[in-house]
Amino acid sequence: MKRSKFTEEQIISILREQEAGAKTAELCRKHGMSEATFYAWKAKFGGMDVSDAKRLKVLEEENARLKRLLAEAMLDQAALKDLLSPKVVTPVARREAIAILMDVHEMSERRACKITGADRSSVRYRHRRREDAELRVRLRTLAGERRRFGYRRLHVLLRREGYVLNRKKTQRLYREEGLSVRKRKGRKKATGTRAPLLTIARPNARWSVDFVHDQFAHGRRFRVFNVIDDVTKECLAAIVDTSISGRRVARELSLVIARRGKPDLIVSDHGTEFTSNAMLAWSEETGVARHFIAPGKPMQNGICEAFNSKMRDELLNETLFFGLDHARSAVSRWVADYDAARRRSALGYQTPAAYAAHLTAMGETLRTTETLRVPPIASPAQTLITNHRTPAANG
Repeated sequence: MKRSKFTEEQIISILREQEAGAKTAELCRKHGMSEATFYAWKAKFGGMDVSDAKRLKVLEEENARLKRLLAEAMLDQAALKDLLSPKVVTPVARREAIAILMDVHEMSERRACKITGADRSSVRYRHRRREDAELRVRLRTLAGERRRFGYRRLHVLLRREGYVLNRKKTQRLYREEGLSVRKRKGRKKATGTRAPLLTIARPNARWSVDFVHDQFAHGRRFRVFNVIDDVTKECLAAIVDTSISGRRVARELSLVIARRGKPDLIVSDHGTEFTSNAMLAWSEETGVARHFIAPGKPMQNGICEAFNSKMRDELLNETLFFGLDHARSAVSRWVADYDAARRRSALGYQTPAAYAAHLTAMGETLRTTETLRVPPIASPAQTLITNHRTPAANG
């Protein structure tokens, strides 16, 4: 709208001249305006003085300002509804929202920042983080080799190889590369009272034995007989066969004892192989004490159960076996890698073989409650064979 060259005061004074008796045509010719303009002034400012005109001007300006604010608020509300996410909290989300407002709604950066509540400096910030292409490639390679390893164990492997990074960076790269391990649903764990810890932390203080079952590609089932040292977490034997009897179990344990030495105690469940007459005769002959866990309490043999779970998760569920020889070679390679290369968090991220060598080199008794965090296991109080009799009460 073209701005008038007359002010409100001048317009009111011209109208006063006409009210005083001056002719309209002469006033229009004198001030250089048309009669239509004069009558428009009269319709708007007729009967008003200068103060009323000033107040009218202020009200018009305020009305225009309110209309402008209302229009901007409605536009802002419509723009916010077009955003991808209603919660714009993080700096990354705010930068994305501001980009949408500037591109789609043609807003200025200042106005978009005001709507989203973001600081303009954070919007203009460009991170100078390194791409770490070599580290990402190595992380993907390790994750491909160790498919069931999470970012914590992969972080330990990277640190061992000489990469300088903290756990949070490994976790971020692990998440950005999409390397999350799919969780498998397991069976419900039984609950019960936990038994005392081991008193002596040394090799051969206690062994745990158990079976793991799987099948070949053609459907025939096979078994793996595992022998675990509860202190060093070593796998002393992993025997693979289609059928393993109690006599075979006794023979394999004798071979392990000849190579490793006699244990103080062997813990097992109530499987028929462990309760057979062959195992009873073997225990009497060798003098090795045995302990059976309570029925339905696999957590009392938790160390061997944990080993079986890792073997199933990382080997049996990931491998298709085509025969007995194939299964034996695959299990042998996995056990060798488990003992010599796999680092256990319970052992201070040492390998079981290195930890066993460390205990042997120390040559002294270590108390488990002070120097070793060993998971709760069953008490060795109940043994299979006992020659002690309760003395009769006197009196």
